[in-house]
Amino acid sequence: MVLLRDYTTLRIGGEARNFIEVSTPMEFLDAVIEIDAQDSGPVMLIGGGSNMIVSDEGWHGTVIHISTHGIDIDRDGNTVLLTAAAGENWDDLVSLTLENGWSGLEALSGIPGTVGGTPIQNVGAYGSDVSRTIAAVEVFDRVTRATEQWPAARCQFSQRRSIFKRNSRFVVISATFRLAPGDVSAPIYFPALEKALGIPRGDCVPIAHVRKAVLDLRNDRGMVLDSKDHDTWSTGSFFLNPILQSADGLPGDKYLMPDGQVKVSAASLIRGAGFDLGYRLPGSGVSLSRKYWSAITNRGSGTAQEVIALARQLKFGVSSTYGVILQPEPEFFGPNLDL
Repeated sequence: MVLLRDYTTLRIGGEARNFIEVSTPMEFLDAVIEIDAQDSGPVMLIGGGSNMIVSDEGWHGTVIHISTHGIDIDRDGNTVLLTAAAGENWDDLVSLTLENGWSGLEALSGIPGTVGGTPIQNVGAYGSDVSRTIAAVEVFDRVTRATEQWPAARCQFSQRRSIFKRNSRFVVISATFRLAPGDVSAPIYFPALEKALGIPRGDCVPIAHVRKAVLDLRNDRGMVLDSKDHDTWSTGSFFLNPILQSADGLPGDKYLMPDGQVKVSAASLIRGAGFDLGYRLPGSGVSLSRKYWSAITNRGSGTAQEVIALARQLKFGVSSTYGVILQPEPEFFGPNLDL
């Protein structure tokens, strides 16, 4: 019996009916093709398990745990093309780029999970996301059974979204990132990071300074995995930061988007709606993090149903206070997870 709680950063999830571990891209493709040929039910793909909530009832199809490895480095003019297999650890890849003096991923330091999840979620933090550096994604199409290299434009990236999210047809095999040689970051345009670095808006700094500042910020917020710290037993930020036409009267930092809309902090909205750090429903095994308002954490005995109950309470509180409807960031797998 394989319990999926052992494969997610939230440490919640029931039993997998079928469980397959793959360690090479060929094993990965063969597993998907065989499952489809047998029509043996839905497929769940797990890498680092960092942005997902699995039902207490488990998964009544097949789970493929992606442990594929492989990194290739190429050059295209004045840029570096770094390709990594879906199962490669994300932060290890970011660390590799700094060791080699390549800029582009440093603001995404400390994010748990694997490379394959980054284009699916369009993973981002501190004013950056992977859509800014992805050159191509290697994709297997489960309908045509073809493997293709997709340019970034075809991936339909938006805020924590892509064509791959909640779409089981396309499977990410690897991703290629276009990076700039040099140890200086892109201009910094995110208030919390500007403050941590002590720089004015739009300044550039050494990429090592960005990584350190980001890791410090993430540690302070319980966003770097630590098996002994229940504040890190989470999916990361549970709610997307809302993007609005106007943020007048709303609390917290605001981030002006290129199209003139304003991104506001979900954490600030939750705090402003009257929820304290560590807030939990009576008798529940989950709570708000004791370090940061936008994370729902498993205190050791939590269930998926308790996560949903707390998320509903937070969503209702913010809506009642500010008229803003928070949207969840993680993906949901299994029954009885309606938010």
